[in-house]
Amino acid sequence: MDDPDDYGHIEITALHSLSQPQMGERLALLTLEEAHDVLHLLVGVAGEGGALSQEADRLARELAARIPSEN
Repeated sequence: MDDPDDYGHIEITALHSLSQPQMGERLALLTLEEAHDVLHLLVGVAGEGGALSQEADRLARELAARIPSEN
């Protein structure tokens, strides 16, 4: 059975090769619900206080400023 915490198959560095228009097109595919899911995930990581907490907090603030609230 695959380990659910194994993200080795995801090639994060491939995103750096996308041009700005391509990246914009990819971001347009993110639904509002998905954006809120990502925001909740980032807030959770930020709250854990681990090595990625500061970056997760920064990204959560940036994302929250760009999407409408859930209410």
